[in-house]
Amino acid sequence: MRIVIAEDAAVLRDGLVQLITDRGHEVPAALPDAEGLLAAVAEHRPDVAVVDIRMPPTHTDEGLRAAIEVRRAYPQTGVLVFSQYVETRYASRLLAENAAGIGYLLKERVVDVRDFMDALERVAAGGTALDPEVVGQLLGAGRRVDALETLTPRERDVLGQMAEGRSNAAIAKALRISDRAVEKHVGGIFTKLDLPPSDEDHRRVMAVLRYLRG
Repeated sequence: MRIVIAEDAAVLRDGLVQLITDRGHEVPAALPDAEGLLAAVAEHRPDVAVVDIRMPPTHTDEGLRAAIEVRRAYPQTGVLVFSQYVETRYASRLLAENAAGIGYLLKERVVDVRDFMDALERVAAGGTALDPEVVGQLLGAGRRVDALETLTPRERDVLGQMAEGRSNAAIAKALRISDRAVEKHVGGIFTKLDLPPSDEDHRRVMAVLRYLRG
């Protein structure tokens, strides 16, 4: 296999290069950031690009955005996201069109070198290699979005007012409905977003967070 790596941690980057080359594969480029990934793929046409998520300059989601660009420009190149984090928004986009040749592994959960190499080989062959934790979080994100879509227009109005920090009384005044109607809508929101009463979580805050993420 021919493999390109984008990983900002020097020790891990060098370790991956050593691991892969020791097993008879080629690493024509190992980059410390995501900026040059597309150019490296264009030049070397690797079987797989191994990409971290959070890299310079902002250490947020550069790697995943670069991976999406690689898949769009070179769909025959597999992409293995190798990170400490699950970024559901861009990961969903990466998998949305075609999951063939896509992998997403969490660094701390890879305890056997053979598992990593097996994942590389599956991705290079057009298969998938997804950590169960990644799958679980992606499904959870999907359920949250679906739940928001079940809200009625009035419930969304109420939730929007809640996101602005308004009390039930203030919401009733802003929407020109009764306090009792607001309470009914808030109860419906909690039910549809699966937010049962809890001593540990503030349901109002949790509902707003899901609204903002959606």
